[in-house]
Amino acid sequence: MVFSCTDNVEGVHIRIKNVSAFDYEEIFVNTTGGEHNYGEMTMDNLTDYYEFDQAYSYAYVRLLIGGTTYEMQPIDYVGETLLEDGFYTYELDVTSLENRNFSINLIED
Repeated sequence: MVFSCTDNVEGVHIRIKNVSAFDYEEIFVNTTGGEHNYGEMTMDNLTDYYEFDQAYSYAYVRLLIGGTTYEMQPIDYVGETLLEDGFYTYELDVTSLENRNFSINLIED
């Protein structure tokens, strides 16, 4: 189900913003409280919100750019706090195609 930031609903709702200079052929997110394939996304664009049972300020993320896979694999969430119910954006920025590096930045909407 797709949500809007103006909806009065409970749960953690996350959308993705592509802040890189590259188009993503696939965006897959697993927050430990659910997973979602956000699909394709052009640069400087936003997805819809999707609900997760729980999430942290970062998550497992897999991107596909030009047929190459880029992954962010959290080792653990020790010391991290679960996000409260609300609407959030994970900003994803690929910083190096060569090294397959990208960053994730949490924005509370």
